[in-house]
Amino acid sequence: MFAFFKGSAARGGAISRRAFGGLAVAASLAVLTGCGQGVGPGLGPTMQPTGDAIGSGSIKVALLLPLSATGNAGTTAKAMQNAAELALSEIPSADIQLVPLDTRGTPEGARSAAQTAVAGGVSLVVGPLFAAEVSAVAPITKAARIPVLAFSSDANVASQGVYLLSFLPETDVDRVVSYAARQGKRSFAALLPQGAYGSVVEAALQQSVSANGGRVAAVVRYDTGAEALKASVAQLGGVVGGTNPQADALLIPEGHAVLPTLTAELANAQISSRRVQLLGSGQWNDETVWRLAGLNGGWFPGPDPAGWQAFVAKYRGRYGVVPPRNATLAYDAVTLAAALARIGGTAGFSDQTLTNPDGFSGVDGIFRFRANGTSQRGLAILEVQNGSATIRQRAPASFGAGG
Repeated sequence: MFAFFKGSAARGGAISRRAFGGLAVAASLAVLTGCGQGVGPGLGPTMQPTGDAIGSGSIKVALLLPLSATGNAGTTAKAMQNAAELALSEIPSADIQLVPLDTRGTPEGARSAAQTAVAGGVSLVVGPLFAAEVSAVAPITKAARIPVLAFSSDANVASQGVYLLSFLPETDVDRVVSYAARQGKRSFAALLPQGAYGSVVEAALQQSVSANGGRVAAVVRYDTGAEALKASVAQLGGVVGGTNPQADALLIPEGHAVLPTLTAELANAQISSRRVQLLGSGQWNDETVWRLAGLNGGWFPGPDPAGWQAFVAKYRGRYGVVPPRNATLAYDAVTLAAALARIGGTAGFSDQTLTNPDGFSGVDGIFRFRANGTSQRGLAILEVQNGSATIRQRAPASFGAGG
């Protein structure tokens, strides 16, 4: 299921609903076909793709991924290409042709792939995956007036025309903090890694706590070494440990690589979910994390699991394996591209259409792009419970006014 959300009467135009293969689409044709100034060249010279083009439509869409990279990057790239192909296979009437191009996982490779895409006459770029690649691609695509739907979670590389179809740390933090505040939590602490990611989360925490009328009691940063981590947790213990904690919620936005060690140190410092509400990030959306007893009762933001489970069933049925979690990003990007092309041709890729405040809905729920290129998602709140995760609050079905 993929949908555009109905536009408000203030924006004008009749809203109609039509079947599109497996898609349900609601959009104003007047808005879609009449907005923007061109979005880049149409059909152009023959491209030199990596592997075979996917589909035979008249509108070319480049898929930039680190296909030749080794390790996790290459594995993820292949899964995302598979997901993109799966999406297109479900829309037999789609008027797009998907052209995979290898970025090699480097800025130089991404730059070369973008140049090839522009020379080949694409109207939209899907990808690349990494922040440095997105930064390298942006000047090329902007000069050609070709929009980008990238997969990086670094908001610093977003801008008008370069949209991040990803899960941003800022969105995660605001969702879980806002929910905790509505449950009566007013004093927040955080245990954050050193580095850029920790700084992004800290800024988002300060902003969200302030907006929700709370206070930040403590922020402790840590290095990943065992002794450094132990020292940081001990420092935090003076704020949230013992029988009289100064904070009633503790944010730990980490993943499965660090959380086992971290939760053990928290237990040693007498910091537990029985005394302080543990809050996580989207990195907690992982069965490995759910099995950590120290996180029982913790809350974290994430998509409704039903969409992911349905996607996994389709993907495994076609490719025989379970995909990495971010494969849904490629699936949704291609499905969105096909839907926009069906309704408005290349004009469907205009900034005005892509930043429709009512947004879109995909495998992982609702999302929308802001004018600055960042995205907003409607996320559920889940709770870790004895090796599983249950929904405490469902994801919103649409964005509220001014949301």
